[in-house]
Amino acid sequence: MLNSRAIAMDTLLAWEKSQEPLDQVLEAMLSGAAADDSRDRQLVMALVYGVVRWQGYLDATIQKFSSHPLRQMKPLTVAALRIGLYQLVFLDRVPESAAINETVQALKLARQPKWLTGFVNGVLRAMVRQRAALAAPDEAAAVLSHPAWLAARWEALFGPERTRRICWINNILPLLVVRVNSHRISADDWMNLLREKGIDCERTLFAQEALRINNFQGSIIALPGYGEGFFVVQDEAAQLVTQLLAPFTSGSYLDACAGLGGKTLHLTQLLPEGGRVVAVEPSLKRQALLKANLQRLGGPEIEIHGTTLQEFAAQRQGAFAGVLVDAPCSGLGVVRRQPDIRWKRTLEALQGYQVKQRELLASAAGLVEQGGVLVYATCSIDPRENDEVIAVFLSEHPEFSIAPAQEYLPEAARSLCDAKGFFKTTPEQGLDGFFAARMERKGQELLCARD
Repeated sequence: MLNSRAIAMDTLLAWEKSQEPLDQVLEAMLSGAAADDSRDRQLVMALVYGVVRWQGYLDATIQKFSSHPLRQMKPLTVAALRIGLYQLVFLDRVPESAAINETVQALKLARQPKWLTGFVNGVLRAMVRQRAALAAPDEAAAVLSHPAWLAARWEALFGPERTRRICWINNILPLLVVRVNSHRISADDWMNLLREKGIDCERTLFAQEALRINNFQGSIIALPGYGEGFFVVQDEAAQLVTQLLAPFTSGSYLDACAGLGGKTLHLTQLLPEGGRVVAVEPSLKRQALLKANLQRLGGPEIEIHGTTLQEFAAQRQGAFAGVLVDAPCSGLGVVRRQPDIRWKRTLEALQGYQVKQRELLASAAGLVEQGGVLVYATCSIDPRENDEVIAVFLSEHPEFSIAPAQEYLPEAARSLCDAKGFFKTTPEQGLDGFFAARMERKGQELLCARD
């Protein structure tokens, strides 16, 4: 019989040593442990993601009950205490005895000495005896569960109150949001299909093809219509970014940083007949996932180039009606969905991201035809990766100018744009944190007039 706490401990330790995203480390661990029982998988996932979300709060609480400094403990001991405490505070359906006993048993499976298992057992039981002394996981605890540099950065940008709200929302498990594939099924028909299966769903506020799944726990492949390509997981904010390339024509469009292809595939859904999508993605792994998504969802064929954008731009003949640069970034806008991001980023790294982002935009500029559109986007809420990048780009490329994003969005989503015409969302709005700027390249007549 599998010990879910042992798998969770191994996952947390492997993730701390790795540069890989938490979801990839977790999936490898679950596959290696042959955790086929859905209840085992769900418990492991709840423990791993919960501990990473609330790590700062858990550590502060453990330190209050331990006579031994946390920084001097073995990583495995720390992982066990975090997992044990997380169960006691957050998992109401797990009896206290099971939370403690199974966590200690996981340490025994790891062949830890008796004195160490006794220490963990004693600390966890002390927490149960003095439960009234456990601080509630409130907004202050959520701020504590973000790196100090990040909380300070957000306080300087947004103020203390907004920072507390953002941190709190980051620590709440988000609902599943999907984009319905209108090539295969209408949103109404898929909603009916879900409801027939007892799955609660509803339309969202901003994006026209988005649905929110309210009561589903488990793998998305178990949702009706997955194999038929009826939907793809994609937050509302990401769906709105693609729409900034409107109005769509039968011309060619480039996704310059395609990744797994969420926005690439959305483009194929938005273009009229005759429109053509080209995608650039240098990673072989992401290319494979993009092709798998394309095969599942169907739609027009996509021309995929396995090269860097700089190499593609140097070799390309001809330009595009629209170019999307969904740039690699810190990901600080999607911490609520990927809680591990917060612990893997540094303030210094933001400048490195900006350098890369500016290089990508510069390469993309020459690929936009006169009168065409260039959309720059990130899933970050930091101006160093957003406003500052656009300001530098426009100063170096006067042939481009800002077009107000709100003019190209559904009416309900226009409030998501600021006075400069930038599209900006934060977790406070129930969305992933995104930034996007729509820029238009001047036509020949305007260039001649300026000259």
